[in-house]
Amino acid sequence: MDTLDRLAEPGLDLLGRVDTLLAAGAPEGHRVWPLLRRMQVLPGEAVRNFLDLHPAPLAGAGHAARRLVRGYDAASAALADPVLWSGPAASAYGQSRAALLRHLDEGPESLVGRLESTAGYADALADWVEGSRLALARALADVLRSAEAVAVVAATSVPGGGPGHRRPGGAEAAEIAARVLVVLCVAYDGAETLLRQWGPSLAESRWWEPVADRPRYDAPTRIGW
Repeated sequence: MDTLDRLAEPGLDLLGRVDTLLAAGAPEGHRVWPLLRRMQVLPGEAVRNFLDLHPAPLAGAGHAARRLVRGYDAASAALADPVLWSGPAASAYGQSRAALLRHLDEGPESLVGRLESTAGYADALADWVEGSRLALARALADVLRSAEAVAVVAATSVPGGGPGHRRPGGAEAAEIAARVLVVLCVAYDGAETLLRQWGPSLAESRWWEPVADRPRYDAPTRIGW
């Protein structure tokens, strides 16, 4: 359990109240409007969804990908053993074997290269989740002890007015929402940046079988006549 988990209960209670006040509207021209339009979600729901993100599963996926590399190393070692036969078939096999070795473990586009990139991407995502959770926890801690939080709790602790009536506390709710949503916007910008950075190295590793001069065995051969 990290700091964000410990702040989740009081934070979600406050943000639930913020969502209730925002449902009646926010002050015109407030900075929360572009954030709401971009995120397409109220802050309470946004934080609730983010709470499900944890770094440990991503870090575990990186470790698992690296463990797979050992299997490819064993396959490469077996392919690297010399063969004690010669002739056209041996030559064709040698070309295929060399191509397969390159496909397995030669450069960033090989299978091992893609595994290492996948592991690196998982590690980067784990770091992103950890850093983003810490930033969000700090934002929640700040708004929980703010004067705006006191106003929001007071405004939502009394019955609301009739249709068209705007409760007090709307401006304070908008300010809390903005302070939380801006942190989440920065977090999701970071995730998109990681995907752009790592995307090319996560592409499929395609196998291209070499074209070799091989004897044909699909047609009869004339022997001595």
